[in-house]
Amino acid sequence: MHVLDPGAASGVGAGAGAAGVGAAGSAGAAGSGSAGATATGAAGATGSGSAAVDAQAAVSGPAGARGRSPAPPGAKVVLGPEEIRRALTRIAHEILERTDGAEDVILLGIPTRGVPLARRLAARLSQVEGRPAPAGSLDITMYRDDLRMRPARTLGHTQVPPSGVDGRVVVLVDDVLYSGRTVRAALDALGDIGRPRAVQLAVLVDRGHRELPIRADYVGKNLPTSQREVVQVLLTETDGEDAVLLGKGGKGPTAAGAAGSDKEAVR
Repeated sequence: MHVLDPGAASGVGAGAGAAGVGAAGSAGAAGSGSAGATATGAAGATGSGSAAVDAQAAVSGPAGARGRSPAPPGAKVVLGPEEIRRALTRIAHEILERTDGAEDVILLGIPTRGVPLARRLAARLSQVEGRPAPAGSLDITMYRDDLRMRPARTLGHTQVPPSGVDGRVVVLVDDVLYSGRTVRAALDALGDIGRPRAVQLAVLVDRGHRELPIRADYVGKNLPTSQREVVQVLLTETDGEDAVLLGKGGKGPTAAGAAGSDKEAVR
């Protein structure tokens, strides 16, 4: 089972992060095995149309890109624009297959880059099914477990579709899955909004090094890393281009994690 009843999860500290608990079987498959077959079929079925879908999602996303962030030292490209497009197409088809057409699905992106990814996935679901796929954003700032360590933060924006989340299947979307603490915070934030029927997790990159019992249901790429390496995701909507970079980190796992995903920085 790849879903979690957040009503039960929100009451148990680290256990609240179990958005992917029990997802052991198929979560790994999202990056290999049968998921590879799904990727081929999905990409072929969608063809060049998904590129136009991405372009439309970028137009309807945040106003203007902030410009590319500095690349980590010695960075190499592990995913380019076409590979990101194919990964998102595969994830969208997997969501459709596992949720019976995604009729009750709501996609909530975790800021920053989870939000444009959620919009892109929603555009793909709409393209295949011929009906709108609700997408929004879920700010986790006040639910982080490191507020006392880094108290000065800018609040993000939570935007939930008018239909709400009660009784729906909520797919949380993020760019990088690392320690799992971001997802734990997202589950707590979601529990204060409503009570979904189920919660699933989709990420573009899973870099490992989990600190909580969390596993993604949908993975674009499983990327083995050391804790001293940096994973940097660039998206057109926020950085002016699409790419996933892997480079050298700072002098410890905290520095490496900070550049890989700012939400997972504090361990």
